[in-house]
Amino acid sequence: MSDLVTVTDIRRARERFDPEIVRETPVERSRSLSEMSGADVRLKMEHLQRTGSFKTRGASNKIHELVAGGASRSDAGDAERVVAASAGNHAQGVALAATNAGIPSTVVMPEDAPQAKVDATRGYGAEVVLRGREFQVAVAHARDLADEPGAVFVHAYDDPAIVAGQGTLGLEIAEQVPDLDTVIVPIGGGGLIGGVATALAAVAPEVRVVGVQADDAATVPESLDKGEPVDREETRTIADGIATGGVADLTYDLIERHVDEVVTVSDDEIAHAILTLLGRAKQLVEGAGAASVAGLLSGRVDVTDETVVPLLCGGNIDMSMLDTVLEHAMTDRDQLLRLRVRIEDEPGELSTLSTVLADRGANVRHVRHDRAVGELRVGEAYLTFEVNTSGREHATQLIDAIDERGYEVTRIN
Repeated sequence: MSDLVTVTDIRRARERFDPEIVRETPVERSRSLSEMSGADVRLKMEHLQRTGSFKTRGASNKIHELVAGGASRSDAGDAERVVAASAGNHAQGVALAATNAGIPSTVVMPEDAPQAKVDATRGYGAEVVLRGREFQVAVAHARDLADEPGAVFVHAYDDPAIVAGQGTLGLEIAEQVPDLDTVIVPIGGGGLIGGVATALAAVAPEVRVVGVQADDAATVPESLDKGEPVDREETRTIADGIATGGVADLTYDLIERHVDEVVTVSDDEIAHAILTLLGRAKQLVEGAGAASVAGLLSGRVDVTDETVVPLLCGGNIDMSMLDTVLEHAMTDRDQLLRLRVRIEDEPGELSTLSTVLADRGANVRHVRHDRAVGELRVGEAYLTFEVNTSGREHATQLIDAIDERGYEVTRIN
């Protein structure tokens, strides 16, 4: 199967790219991540593609092959319309590439796909159909639509032309970082890492290729253990772009042949990576895009004294997800504090406690007054405060100040 994608195919894909659709993205050194990891970290900024994701590469190569009548493909030249299934990034790549080629596109997305990705896909010219909550359900419906005359299904990763297009990233990285030791690549369906690893195996075989999956979508480690692709019916991760539920025979074969290690990371680690990239590298990426940095910071990959490139593969984060990640991270850093204070239910108590907090520089976001709680005596109540702090030391000062005033105070987040 791996012979279906060669470095020659990848080089040809690169030659086909329209620079208005697919750009060569920059690599930037991160001093902060270098210090955290003990390595020389260079970030591959693929989230800066026009569609915010690497997926444009594979989609552009595939649709060029269809429209131009590429050799050896039975469906080449027959496409009157393309159909795809995607959680969002492949959708945008297909929509943009198809519109640029002058053919209509229909994309099936899960019903819970981020609204930002749905809107962007429509903005690039595709008809969007929402179907099911799992990626495989969307794929099945898209295949049904592709059975119509003149329609061609464009798979997100199980297609040599798609994999070859994604593999152009490997050529770029090898040219941009000639002293590269390790590249870290997120894994969903395996098209990205399969293409990148194939390219590097040909042009820089000494480079180590490490894949990263989210814990609750990690099909590759189990597949490698069993010696064949293993699917999951359900995947739950904030990294929706890599929650494919499985890899294909094609991409499994490429991973088995060319990828050196695969590690998994938790959603908490991915959320931390999103915040770290935002705060320290000034880059906003989605969960899938941050998975490589989560793998780097997890300590599960030894990169000490190496030159390492985590691939930031996507930047299309939904604003509601960003809000969730920010709240989670602020709670973890004690910058968002919820305090429950037991009071005598008398006039002036709220004012007194608000003054205690204000005098110590805390910003109160919400207050809730509860009387109907079984453990309270008659005449007592709970005040629950949600406050912003500057961090752990400030949070401790606030709790101590309330306690010193004689109140029973409990942190509840």
